[in-house]
Amino acid sequence: MTTAELAPTARVSPPRPATASLPYHPESARQARQLVRGKLEEWGLGDLTDSAELVITELVSNACKTGCLTSMQVGIRRPAEGFVRIFVRDGSRELPVLIEAGEDEECHRGLALVHELTGRRWGTTLDPRGKTVHADLPVP
Repeated sequence: MTTAELAPTARVSPPRPATASLPYHPESARQARQLVRGKLEEWGLGDLTDSAELVITELVSNACKTGCLTSMQVGIRRPAEGFVRIFVRDGSRELPVLIEAGEDEECHRGLALVHELTGRRWGTTLDPRGKTVHADLPVP
């Protein structure tokens, strides 16, 4: 018998996602960054931290502008080996719009950054009580 025949078959469970309910306050971006950073470190993907923190900050910032009064849900999960999905679920059905900001504009750059960092892999899913905006960062 070979060693491979003696070894029990090990089942590898998928990485566990992380989610949190946060109030619609700009300060919630800090908690969302901590959640994302912690999960990436746990998964051994610390190299994605800077990009992931920028993405979650933008998504939380946009959710805060919706005028919703309850709480948003933020999260990070790993649906496949090749990418990490960051998402924010809010109570608004208004879709985010990618606007090309002019050189002198100080706003409207956030989704453009998300667009570039994700290689255009972001989107929105509407549901009866709002929407989820997700962004997929490639894993090197």
